Amino acid sequence: MAGSPVDPARGAAYDVLRTVREQEAYTNLVLPQLLRARGIRDRDAAFATELVSGTIRRQGLYDAVVAANVDRPLAKVDPGVLDALRLGTHQLLSMRVPTHAAVGTTVDLVRAKVGHRPSGFANAVLRKVARHDLDGWVRRIAPDPATDPVGFAAVAHAHPRWVVEALAEALGPAEAELEALLAADNVAPRVTLVARPGLATVDELVAAGAEASPLSPYAATLPGGDPAALAAVAEGRAGVQDEGSQLVALAVAAAVVEGRDDRWLDVCAGPGGKAALLAAVAGERGARLLAGERLPHRAELVRAATAAAGPGLLGVVAADGTRPAWAPETFDRVLVDAPCSGLGALRRRPEARWRKEAADLDGLVQLQEALLDGAMEAVRPGGVVGYVTCSPVLAETAGVVSALLGRRDDVRLEDASPLLPGVTDAAGPLAGTVQLWPHRHGTDAMFLALLRRA
Repeated sequence: MAGSPVDPARGAAYDVLRTVREQEAYTNLVLPQLLRARGIRDRDAAFATELVSGTIRRQGLYDAVVAANVDRPLAKVDPGVLDALRLGTHQLLSMRVPTHAAVGTTVDLVRAKVGHRPSGFANAVLRKVARHDLDGWVRRIAPDPATDPVGFAAVAHAHPRWVVEALAEALGPAEAELEALLAADNVAPRVTLVARPGLATVDELVAAGAEASPLSPYAATLPGGDPAALAAVAEGRAGVQDEGSQLVALAVAAAVVEGRDDRWLDVCAGPGGKAALLAAVAGERGARLLAGERLPHRAELVRAATAAAGPGLLGVVAADGTRPAWAPETFDRVLVDAPCSGLGALRRRPEARWRKEAADLDGLVQLQEALLDGAMEAVRPGGVVGYVTCSPVLAETAGVVSALLGRRDDVRLEDASPLLPGVTDAAGPLAGTVQLWPHRHGTDAMFLALLRRA
């Protein structure tokens, strides 16, 4: 007998999951485009978003649950069937979807997307999954928390073990907050908007349905819906940007510099959010920002993001910050938003935790150190460099900054905390640095060090 048609939200979720897996795409880029293209809105769009993001966030846990209910290694399960089983498991264990609906719609999905033959297999697996709730499965498949608390946390909160260890080390004396941090990584963040100064206001965003946010003077959160539907966003006068990203960019703009203050540089500008904000601030103060980005296709994203920036934008160039295209000692302010592990944005980029390995850190740290060296050469004496990562991992934060200070005697670390008024409990791993946290501040885990060229 033919199965029921696949509902649009679940069909879209499956297609996004497959695209993320096959093309190593990013959920936050693929999903909105697909929903718009298929006209999926409102409650269906929200359902599809939770289905995709939640499934990918907890993929490691769900794979362990599925593995406990199949008679073969997961590598032997058809990848398309496994995608559907992950979606079904998320509905059964973490969403308020009745068991019969979660199982039946997933079987229909397998039948429509993969074929009739494996639909019985999917039905049998999901009925076994449904025998226990999420906590029940964690107790069955996770290590004993008494003897292996890290292993238990890794399974219970669906983080790779090495990530749990790195986050615990980054918390340091506050390691007791680890459970709260891991839990926060699994909560979908609200969409945060930035009203670019001189171009839009928070009041305009609030009038369009957003809510003012407490930390950044330019931030507002959107309870639901498509941000692109707001006129200010569609016109580039506002954008989607995490409040932590706003705060660190604004801190770099607020630091005191000695002498002139009209030449600014964003070294690693892609995809352009911080560059757009800094260019707007620069325009109001008579300064101009040059945005550099090594990869040409990402430089195009920066051009799109800064298209409405106005006189504060000097230009966008495809340039490698480790081999600068600009003369030494040219700039008064420099932002280095360095490529990193991204472990501070696991709420927002659910696939990141499954794509990185501990071995990746060595190459990233080398790149971060080279970029920071290049930035210190680009800034003039008396100017400042803001070193930023979207990661709290010590090797990428305190380690990079400490190494720079050990190499150079013409650089001093300044206290950045006064530049984030209203932000408390954000002391970084080095005195004067700032570390934001999802579980404390509701932002991505952004790190900031402010360095002055002496």
